[in-house]
Order: sequence, then C-alpha cells, then structure tokens
Amino acid sequence: MWFAGIDWADTHHDILVLDERGQKLTSFRVMHTSKGLDELTNRLTAICGPEHKAELACIVETTRGLLITYLLEAGFTVYPVNPKTVDRKRSASGAKTDQIDAYLLAKHGRSELADLRRLEPDSPLIAELKALTRDQDGLIQMQTRLVNQLTACLKAYYPVALTLFTKVQQPSTLHFLLAYPTPQEAMNASCEAIAEVLKSAGHPTPKKTAASIVNQVHQPQLAADDVTCRTKSRLLIALIRQLQPVMEAIAAYDQEIERLFLMHADSHLFLKLPRAGKRIAPRLLAEIGDDRSRYQGAASLQALAGTSPVPYESGNYAKPHRRYACIKPLRNVQQQFAWQSIQTETWASEYYERKRREGKSHSVAVRALANVWVRILFALWLKREAYQPAIFEHARHQHAPRAA
Repeated sequence: MWFAGIDWADTHHDILVLDERGQKLTSFRVMHTSKGLDELTNRLTAICGPEHKAELACIVETTRGLLITYLLEAGFTVYPVNPKTVDRKRSASGAKTDQIDAYLLAKHGRSELADLRRLEPDSPLIAELKALTRDQDGLIQMQTRLVNQLTACLKAYYPVALTLFTKVQQPSTLHFLLAYPTPQEAMNASCEAIAEVLKSAGHPTPKKTAASIVNQVHQPQLAADDVTCRTKSRLLIALIRQLQPVMEAIAAYDQEIERLFLMHADSHLFLKLPRAGKRIAPRLLAEIGDDRSRYQGAASLQALAGTSPVPYESGNYAKPHRRYACIKPLRNVQQQFAWQSIQTETWASEYYERKRREGKSHSVAVRALANVWVRILFALWLKREAYQPAIFEHARHQHAPRAA
C-alpha cells in the first residue's frame, strides 16, 4: 500500500507519499484549482497505477469540500482524521510547516490504518438533506441574533412594543413596527388603521388585538428623548428589513426539508419518535444517515454524538469528562430531542429527574438522557422498526430485575 498525507488549505495543498516501509516516495504542492487537482490525481495515479487506486490511502484532516469530492470521484480511498490526533505527533521542537503536516498525516495513516474509518459518502438524498438542515441552522442562528438586536433596540426607546405581541419574530409584529416605528406614531394611530395593518399581516384577530394595542400604548410609560427615538427607530427599520427575508428563507427551507424527508424510506422511523416534529426528525435522519454498515455499534454513534463521557485518570484523580470531539450538529439534535421527549415520555422524565436529584446540572442530565436515547434510536434504526412506547416499557420492566 501507499499512504498519501494531504495537508489541505484554501489556496493550495501539500502532499507527501510514503510506501509500506515508511520510505518517502515524493512530496509536492498543488494549487486549489481544477488544473491543480487534476495534477494531484494524475501524480497519485502514476504511483499506484489506475488498477490499484484502492491501495493508496489518502489521509486528510477534513470530511468535506471540493478536494474530498475530487479524490472520491477519481477513485481513491479517503481516511479523515481529527487534526488534534496528528497535532500530538509533533516533535518537541514545535516545528510546523505544511510539508511536516503532510508527513505526519502519511505517517499516522501508515501506523494506524487499522483504526481509521474509510470515508463513505452519504447517499444523494441524505447528503442534500444534511446540507439543507445544517444551512437552515445557520439561518436560525442569524434570525436569533437579529431578534436579540431588535429586542435590545426596542428596550432602548420603545419598551411597550415588547408587550403588545407574544413574539417579536412574527409577521404581525414586524408589520406593526414598520408602520409605527415610534411610540408617538403608535399613539396617534386609530384603532381601525392598526387593525388594517394587522389584517394585512395575516393576524387571526386584528380588531380585538388592535383595541388592546390602542389601550396599552396610551398607558403611562417610559419615554426616550427625541434624538434616541429618531436614531433607534432608524435602526429598528434596518433590523426588520434584514429579519424579514431571513424568516422567509427559513420557511422555504422547512418546505424543502419536509419534501426530501418524506421521500426517504426511513422517514417513518423518525416521525414516530415522541415530539420529534418537523425540525428534529429530519435532522436525526440527516445526521445518522441510512448506511447500516457505517457504525460498529451503538457506542460508535454515542461517541460521534458526544453523549457518552470520556474517562480521565491521573494518579488518584479519576472522573469522566464531557466528550468534546464529536459531530456538533448530531450532538445538538440529539440533546434537543432528549429534552423534548421529557414532555411526553414518563420514563424519560423520571430519568431526567433522577439525574437532577443526584446533583447533576440540567445540561449533564439532558446529555445522559440523550445517551440512553441514542442506544434506542440505533436499535430501531438498525432493525427498521418504529418506536412504540408500550413495547419499550415492557422490555424496560423485564430488564429491571436482572439489572438490580
């Protein structure tokens, strides 16, 4: 076999190839362009031959990107490694160059290949669903940031607006604030005019809500000076103009994610999960995938989800620590699902409360519950069976005496 360590970057990639004996065969740099990646695949093919591409292991510190796509399409095997793993192999001098990194990657691949997992790309449907859900998470974070800025802006000069509606990030609230960006304009507006604004925004009870708004804005309240009102109302409009298209994009993502999710054969497995909903269920499917041979067992999935702790011992000190090296989107959705399951599943609520009584924090208790759910999800996913509370409770009660 041959082992190619590839140190990737935005503009160029450094490559170093070792043979089975650990002897350096070649090292070179290619640019991150179509011509450069063609040169990379051609030079690697010249080493192993077109019939033996599977015997050349490409060791890379990433799992996605155009470089990975190019290597997989060319027929080479790719083994992703965590950057921290290779970083620990540096010499005591602390020397670091791109060529040294490429050598360390190749050396690590040669010595630890048996423990590395070959990168198997997701099916097209899962790949698209995963990209959409992760991109939507970025949009949701952007929406949260804008809503927080909008809330802070209203607190500075227009605090009564925060009491007029249940949520800031809803169309009726934003339309009202655009129509009446200052407290004085809201006080001067008639009940009929406000009702018309709310009706155009799709509010279910515009007349009743308009009467309540008129009553609240005429109550005694804190008032900012004219300069603050003029400057903050301008900022208010700017923030709303940014927030509206983000909210529309999130809604459009919801429709496309739901369409793709329902097309998948495993969608029913995740739809049956308690309180998974239209946001959590597609994310669970996207992050877990549909390749039943990907995970060696439930423990592998627990490690990737970051729910299982890692042991730490030094002398007389021994304490399990939180696992930091994991797939962050998978960890987030597993913990969100675990927290939601407490609302309907009695056993999940009891488990959470027991952890809290043991002195665990909220986050630790939720993570422990998520660790239990991962084992359940893995078994259901592996057997292609939907979650049924009655069957699970029966099995749990049967197991309890043996465990005791």
